[in-house]
Amino acid sequence: PCRSVLTVACEQTEVLLFDPISSKHIKTLSEAHEDCVNNIRFLDNRLFATCSDDTTIALWDLRKLNTKVCTLHGHTSWVKNIEYDTNTRLLVTSGFDGNVIIWDTNRCTEDGCPHKKFFHTRFLMRMRLTPDCSKMLISTSSGYLLILHDLDLNKSLEVGSYPILRARRTTSSSDITSSGSSGPRAVGSPCHQNDSGPLSEKHTSRSSQREGGSPRNSLEVLTPEVPGERDRGNCITSLQLHPKGWATLLRCSSNTDDQEWTCVYEFQEGAPVRPISPRCSLRLTHCIEEANVGRGYIKELCFSPDGRMISSPHGFGIRLLGFDAHCSELVDCLPKEASPLKEIRSLYSHSDVVLTTKFSPTHCQIASGCLSGRVSLYQPKF
Repeated sequence: PCRSVLTVACEQTEVLLFDPISSKHIKTLSEAHEDCVNNIRFLDNRLFATCSDDTTIALWDLRKLNTKVCTLHGHTSWVKNIEYDTNTRLLVTSGFDGNVIIWDTNRCTEDGCPHKKFFHTRFLMRMRLTPDCSKMLISTSSGYLLILHDLDLNKSLEVGSYPILRARRTTSSSDITSSGSSGPRAVGSPCHQNDSGPLSEKHTSRSSQREGGSPRNSLEVLTPEVPGERDRGNCITSLQLHPKGWATLLRCSSNTDDQEWTCVYEFQEGAPVRPISPRCSLRLTHCIEEANVGRGYIKELCFSPDGRMISSPHGFGIRLLGFDAHCSELVDCLPKEASPLKEIRSLYSHSDVVLTTKFSPTHCQIASGCLSGRVSLYQPKF
């Protein structure tokens, strides 16, 4: 958070640490895990967490990197994502076992942290918390996007007991299906089914809305519109959120993996306009087709700290994208219909497929990492 350290998660058990200003290599944690390291999240300016395909999460202290603070066991498959609620100091992780697990770092010992399973869904890819931690978004490989509204991480959830908001399966007005209806569902249904199905009307009616809003942890199920993909399924591989909580950023690939898109969806707050109409919290505002390079690999993209630009892996480099040619704020250039993202600049310095990119939170600096292990840092010339 204070931009003093750049951490890099590597495929072969390693974590690399650099000084992002001098580009000096600080340290290599050669056996940080027993399998691929997937994600790194700082909890504050010294404590950070790593997760791995070895099914564990590790906590580290920058002041003492020779040993882990502790190792967290609870997932049964590859752990892919780490989030942190600074208000409650709860660590939130997700993995390919379909579980979202909450860890209480307030009661952390050398043996680990108390934890509980918070949520479960099939085909889980990525999980994110909005900046104010009022929502949790979960993307799936079957093209569904799940949103938990009025998030309460302290509330235990059981499979099949989520209060369900009436939700559109697509943002296209020509294809609307209520989550409680008996309409068709895709094969990649996002939630485990009980006898009556988790999206049945009885759960909707049983969980009546609180006064002035939705019930806590109410679930909305969406299939975000992707250009050119109306008749084909898609996989939401990367999921990021606007730093001001205005929008979500998705990288989607077709089910045949022959086409990729970067899409921006604006959050639309409030209840449906008509009580009988389905709720839909997202509206597609901007999109752009991506280079179909490195099939099968997930490309992680990101917003700039002020939310005006997007850095997106593009072949052997990255593209800087804006909502318009002047890099205006999203709220100042919302189109009536989905518009193309504008390419501001392209940067190519790699000899292999770029898989990840990240803006510095405090400096005019961007980092990118490619499949062969090279890390590049970019700064503008004045």
